[in-house]
Amino acid sequence: MKVREATTADVDAIVGTFCRALADYPMTRACLDPDGYAERLAAYHRLFVTAVGLPHGRVWVTDDVTAVAVWTTPATPPDAFAPHADAFQQISGARAALAAEYGQATAIFRPRRPLWFLGLAAVDPDHQRQGLGRAVITPGLTAADAERSPAFLETQDPANVRFYESLGFTVIAELELPHNGPMHYALYRPPA
Repeated sequence: MKVREATTADVDAIVGTFCRALADYPMTRACLDPDGYAERLAAYHRLFVTAVGLPHGRVWVTDDVTAVAVWTTPATPPDAFAPHADAFQQISGARAALAAEYGQATAIFRPRRPLWFLGLAAVDPDHQRQGLGRAVITPGLTAADAERSPAFLETQDPANVRFYESLGFTVIAELELPHNGPMHYALYRPPA
């Protein structure tokens, strides 16, 4: 399977892959209003990809867009999310305050210096366990290593931790989010 950088022509397929793969992801289930959840989930992924990933980061996909990885890089402006904060809040709906609280709680573990940050990664459920996740994440790790930059990611699915550890990441923090929220894992990878 060929891996390539995504273009704006891939956005609909990327959003579809994220929605199928992450429909029950613990953090979005907690932070998006259940009323209209599917539409909110699609809007969240579309906004992240079109407003942050493609214009300010790097996005890799398999040729058929069944696997996607979205990175921000040391060159991503620190305020890339700021112009879209209200839109993300609207997407969260009745859970906006909880989403903001979780955002503040998890931000304390993020490195302060610019680095490669894996914001989203997913593989369509019908194509999992074929090495596609590793295939779309590896170009970001290679680029980080070439820049002698560390890499960082967060997950709220404990099943993901072992996979990311196999890519050289180490859990540097764990936090049980309040209000019966999911467990949050912060993972760091030094440059190879």
